[in-house]
Amino acid sequence: MTRPHCFPAPWQVIELADASRVEEATGFPIAACTDVSENVERRSGAGRISKNEARRIAIRIAAIPAMQIAMHELEERNAALAARRRH
Repeated sequence: MTRPHCFPAPWQVIELADASRVEEATGFPIAACTDVSENVERRSGAGRISKNEARRIAIRIAAIPAMQIAMHELEERNAALAARRRH
């Protein structure tokens, strides 16, 4: 069985001409929002999203590692407070 790839933080959003891509710290691409169009009629008929929407999605994906770190730190802090209250 192969080991799962680790996607080290920080993740960053790379703006391309027709897409937004999320890369992990080593530059490995982990997500892309493609098939974007600024033409409203073309976008609505073809199920495409705007470049701004693609950028916003990519930014939210790139924030996942920071959110996970913050949640882990919060859980550790809460556990430490609970342990102090027991003593």
